[in-house]
Amino acid sequence: MTRLRTLFERLRAQKRAAFVPYLTAGDPDLTSTVAYAHALVDAGADVIELGVPFSDPLADGPVIQRASERALAAGTRLKDVLAVAAQISATSVPVVLMTYVNPVLRRGWEEFVREADAAGVWGVILTDVPPEEAAPFLPAAAARDLGTVFLVAPTSGPERIAAAARATTGFLYCVSRLGVTGERKSLSDAFRPVLERVRQATDLPVALGFGISTAEHAREAARVFDGVVVGSRLVGVAEEAGSPARAAEALRKVAGELRQAIEEARR
Repeated sequence: MTRLRTLFERLRAQKRAAFVPYLTAGDPDLTSTVAYAHALVDAGADVIELGVPFSDPLADGPVIQRASERALAAGTRLKDVLAVAAQISATSVPVVLMTYVNPVLRRGWEEFVREADAAGVWGVILTDVPPEEAAPFLPAAAARDLGTVFLVAPTSGPERIAAAARATTGFLYCVSRLGVTGERKSLSDAFRPVLERVRQATDLPVALGFGISTAEHAREAARVFDGVVVGSRLVGVAEEAGSPARAAEALRKVAGELRQAIEEARR
């Protein structure tokens, strides 16, 4: 069992969902990313999901797209993301990298896994790699205890869920609704049927993401999921703050409210 899955299993035994906040590395710069991550750790993050900026982020809505654009304009590259991951990992809160496959293939999968491990990374989400095409990536990840994370969606049937579960060694990432990332006023119920199918197929931990925007969303998700991923809300908070110092404080406040809601979910 990978370190990443072990963490989720420990929290599951404690009857609490993991709080997994997301940041885009390099937005607006690398120093700010580290400061933001420290604020999220202070607020109670269990895992930091760190996004590798990419020029064509097909799964992401406008908030995270703009974050990727800012990070790339600042010159952020994969080597910089790994350096940031190493600094965050030193806080004792693990990092999971979220990336599209192109930057990884440019570096070489074996080299990427080696460098990710050296940076203290515990897992990787290959957003645009379907589980049916994951086999070439799995042995190197297993050799470095790097947890793999694959996605299931409201449209995922039993065969796709089974394939994703076989390829996953960290946690399954359940997309709450169809479409891209982004804040929503209400949490879609579309995840409920797929969660039932997932629970029938595997005992892997399952986290919910895409569209979790409020403390009430986080509380609702934490009642039934093993993890709650919050991305666009936090990236938007930082974007609107006006300065990195104000952004870090705003992130600490909002993340603290989300963490409290997650803790309250099963009381």
